[in-house]
Amino acid sequence: MRRRNLIPAISTVAVVSLVAACGGAGGPSGGGGKISDDKIVLGVLNDQTGIYAELSGPNGVKAVEMAVEDFKAKHGDDAVSKNIEVVVADHQNKPEIANTKAQEMYDRQKADIILDVPTSSAALAVATQAKAKKKLFIDISGATTALTGESCNKYTFHYAYDTYMLANGTGTAVTQAGAKNWYIVYPDYAFGQDMEKSFSKAIETAGGKVLAKKPTEFPNTSGDFSSQLLQAPASNPDVLGTMHAGGELVNLVKQYNQFKLKDKGVGLSVGLMFITDIHSLGSDALAGTRFTDAWYWNFDEQNRQWADKFKEKTGSRPSFAHAGNYSATMAYLDAVQAAGTDASDDVVKNLEGKEINDFFLRNGKIRAEDHRVIHDAYLAEVKPKSEVKEDYDYEKIVTTIPADKAFKPVSESTCKMG
Repeated sequence: MRRRNLIPAISTVAVVSLVAACGGAGGPSGGGGKISDDKIVLGVLNDQTGIYAELSGPNGVKAVEMAVEDFKAKHGDDAVSKNIEVVVADHQNKPEIANTKAQEMYDRQKADIILDVPTSSAALAVATQAKAKKKLFIDISGATTALTGESCNKYTFHYAYDTYMLANGTGTAVTQAGAKNWYIVYPDYAFGQDMEKSFSKAIETAGGKVLAKKPTEFPNTSGDFSSQLLQAPASNPDVLGTMHAGGELVNLVKQYNQFKLKDKGVGLSVGLMFITDIHSLGSDALAGTRFTDAWYWNFDEQNRQWADKFKEKTGSRPSFAHAGNYSATMAYLDAVQAAGTDASDDVVKNLEGKEINDFFLRNGKIRAEDHRVIHDAYLAEVKPKSEVKEDYDYEKIVTTIPADKAFKPVSESTCKMG
């Protein structure tokens, strides 16, 4: 597969052409519409080199490419699969860069859809552009509930998880298990702020109490969380809840262990964790920690089969963001196929209300009311190293949270779809 760089810089846009030649315009099976510009362009916008690069990053792009390859293998050389490109940009976890890159993708590179976009502030910026340009955006790696709440719009979909799902699973379960008093540390931007609110509500609903809420700068370029962590024992909490992700979570947990907070009676709860985080730290650093996962590669044989293919391509096991990028790409391409066109409004109509059951979405449904994609979620526990049978075999699934219980119900949605 060829990759050619258009601008040699960290925030460059790379283009991966998945076919060698453009075919003539025509209508795919299932309709008489046409494919604009005789091609479908998929934009992947994420963190390619920073704190969120491991959880999605370059391998998130690879997952999208895998979906395109599988779609082409399934449908052959028809009008949809004949010419598909994947364009890539690095938003550096900055909303202003995400905003600019989204404009470039939609306008200059003629992207029909943008995928992935970790960092909630960046995701909200892209959602604004999607609405303005009337082009699709499926967010996989961002977490803010605003995407399907007050900032929802006709062209934006939220695919894998959100802060409500995480809090509803972990905050509720850990509190009900006896950790009533919480000390929350969160990154001070859209994601962390939303996580703090969602977890505080879930904890209090479950009969717990949040004793303190400590923000940290984002991005935390120094990697130093000592000020917030060393203050924790004075509040006498049962548990320290960290709302960080990626590289920041790794640094915070290292310092939690370094300061021996567990020995001082302060347990650890992680709001958001990816398999890549556990791999970076080693499972013993997090052994016994419970968290909510959107998907786990070794959950069953169906998941493992896809994970084996992913490992052949990348050399590592996939995070739920990687799996979600594949699934979302396939859902979009299937919708174009069914609609007979890549015209945004027609594709949106095909996606709304769609039920999906694949290796990623179990009991999945794309809600028409707010474009929240609901599916089964999982309360997981990190295994100690002694129980790890192979590399990346880090999770034990404690329970499955049904799709209709995992996410905020439509009756509580603040979305005003325009």
